[in-house]
Parts: sequence; C-alpha cells; structure tokens
Amino acid sequence: MSQIEIHQCQCPECQIGTSSPIQADHQRTNLLMSRLDEQQRRWYAAVAAEQLGHGGTKRIAQITGLNVNTIRRGRREMAQGLQERPRARQRVAGGGRKAVEKKQPT
Repeated sequence: MSQIEIHQCQCPECQIGTSSPIQADHQRTNLLMSRLDEQQRRWYAAVAAEQLGHGGTKRIAQITGLNVNTIRRGRREMAQGLQERPRARQRVAGGGRKAVEKKQPT
C-alpha cells in the first residue's frame, strides 16, 4: 500500500516547532484532508474558511496547502447548495479527458 503524503501546516504557530493544541488541530485537519477526494477537500476547506470569517480563506490555505482559488470555488459551490455538482459522480458530465477514439479520427 502506498504511503499518502500529509501536508505540513505552514502557519506561524506550527512553524515555531513547539507542541501546542493548535498544532495538533492542524495535524488532524491535514490527516483528514489526506483521505478526502478532490471535491470533498474543497468543500471541507470552504466550510472551515467560512467559520473563521474574515481572512479565513487565506488561513485555511496556509494550513491545508490548498490554493486560495480552490477554497473560493468550494465556497461558491457551498453557497449554491452544491446544486451544480453531481451526486454519484466525481466530475460533472462531460468533464475530464476525452476518450482516445474521439481524439484521433479514423
């Protein structure tokens, strides 16, 4: 089984190096994030950023390593009630790479 890489938080509290409850919380957050799929990570980060309020997106980006634009996208999707997102699929219909047969005409 391959080892899943867990992001190391880049916030000032975690960079000090001393063990603290904040550092433990960030480690648990990143452990959970390592087990979620792409859209679940985006949505979890969006909810966490929303809870922090002003500056939350930047702070969560620092903690999780996600891009701020990814978190903003998650916030938009959550604000729309995930209406545009499919339930049973990872990607929206038509998303992803095209099949090789469609790329190369015969």
